[in-house]
Amino acid sequence: MPRAIWSGAISFGLVTVPIQVVSATEDHSIRFHQYHVTDQGRVRYRKVCELEDREVSQEEIGKGYELTATQVIPITDEDLSNLPLPTAKAIEIDAFVPLESVDPIRIAEGYYLQPAGQVAAKPYKLLVKALSRSSKVAVAKYAWSGRERLGLLRVRDDVLVLHAMRWPDEIRDPTELLPPPTEVSEAEIDSALALMDTMTTDSLEGPDFTDRYTEAIAQLIEAKREAKPLPEAPEPEQPAQVLDLMAALQESVQKAKASRAEGTGPAEVHELPAEVHELPPPKKTAAKKEPAKKAAVKKTDAKKTAGRRPRSA
Repeated sequence: MPRAIWSGAISFGLVTVPIQVVSATEDHSIRFHQYHVTDQGRVRYRKVCELEDREVSQEEIGKGYELTATQVIPITDEDLSNLPLPTAKAIEIDAFVPLESVDPIRIAEGYYLQPAGQVAAKPYKLLVKALSRSSKVAVAKYAWSGRERLGLLRVRDDVLVLHAMRWPDEIRDPTELLPPPTEVSEAEIDSALALMDTMTTDSLEGPDFTDRYTEAIAQLIEAKREAKPLPEAPEPEQPAQVLDLMAALQESVQKAKASRAEGTGPAEVHELPAEVHELPPPKKTAAKKEPAKKAAVKKTDAKKTAGRRPRSA
């Protein structure tokens, strides 16, 4: 586990649980530096004072709010730590709600909350048990990184998890993105549900849920390091213009069935409604060849698989 990024307490009525905050996620992205193309010299960003036209060290740099072009209000770390907010020192639980009542678009990065010492063990476990038995999540407020935030507390494997949440006014209204008025038939909806059934899985683990982009970058770097031919990109599939939505759904179901048969084993498949079976059958070549191509890609990726401080809340 990485080191704690914040220490404080959970305030639950008159119960206080001392905790430490640890990032719950990792970033395995391959990162690049910038180099001068002609001589491969490292290109870096330097912090320069505009008035003195010289580079300044980190010790000389402070925060400030630009009131006008010529007036800056300096703000120190001590100023921020002494804000008159109860949430500056604690994660204050305000309410408990069913998880399904929280729109996932409001949920951001997650952090594990670790009990800080033996004194926190019992109230920590009490909150874990109470949340688990209630089947609810806690909504809390806390202040990190210069602002007060809304958070969601839940239990994962008997450990408390804090998810940063966006305030309601931070969510944009999507109504302007709605498509033009159109109608879909019940048969088309049933066909889409049948396709969803063929693609249903019990776990988001396994070869279908790996970062193939990072793997491809690792293969590219390895090929260049050993002066070998670069890996060839697969031919991109050309999306066909959907003239018959029902026929496209039927063909998609057949492809999904074949893919499951060649992959992890048989899946529970619901038959398409009778209206769909009356349509002309899809081209057999497309339905058979496509899954085989995907399976080959997965095998190659499996052989060549290669192995941050979290963002502030």
